[in-house]
Amino acid sequence: MSDSRLLISSYNYSSWSMRGFLLCRLAGIRFAVQTASAEDPRVRAELLSRSSTIRLPCLVQGDIRLWDTLAIAEHLNEQHPGAGMLPAAPLARAHCRSISGEMHGGFSALRASLPLNIRARRPGFRVWSGPQADIDHLRSIWEECLENYGGPWLFGERPGIADAMFAPVASRFLTYDVRLPGAAGAYQDHLLAWPDVADWMGEAEREPEAIEELEVEF
Repeated sequence: MSDSRLLISSYNYSSWSMRGFLLCRLAGIRFAVQTASAEDPRVRAELLSRSSTIRLPCLVQGDIRLWDTLAIAEHLNEQHPGAGMLPAAPLARAHCRSISGEMHGGFSALRASLPLNIRARRPGFRVWSGPQADIDHLRSIWEECLENYGGPWLFGERPGIADAMFAPVASRFLTYDVRLPGAAGAYQDHLLAWPDVADWMGEAEREPEAIEELEVEF
């Protein structure tokens, strides 16, 4: 029996659910994944960015229910401090929380223009100025962290909360044919080679549901 349950909306379309999964893997907990019905109007509203309240993923542990990815991250870090989900040094820890929060609440043009669709491939996709500004800023965050903390992960030799928060972006870039140069591009590849990311993407390939609105060529 698993000790925890992670309720998700979709493997293929939900960046938030992907983050929740990676955070649980980082913490090393035993957990089962339960997928909500794609026919549920609330689930579809979240996946289509038509809901301002993101209630999935939701981590269930006994009477505890947590549905915000940063709340899940902080809870798991408190439960399992030895997992190293946050950097040990106070300044690095503050930096990690800052960029994780920025990913959580920002990059709206990137999210809207390059929605997560792990199974899709859009070669030659045209990126407009709004999302390109987000991409350029994201690249600067990655390069700064890799230079300051030595890589191959954003804060050193092991993956952590920030890597889980940014991992769906690497999948978006794969889908929409966005290739970053230099160290940022190498980190993009490193995220996609992360075994936990590969496990998630494998589940996305096997997921039977398709949402027409997110399969449109645009």
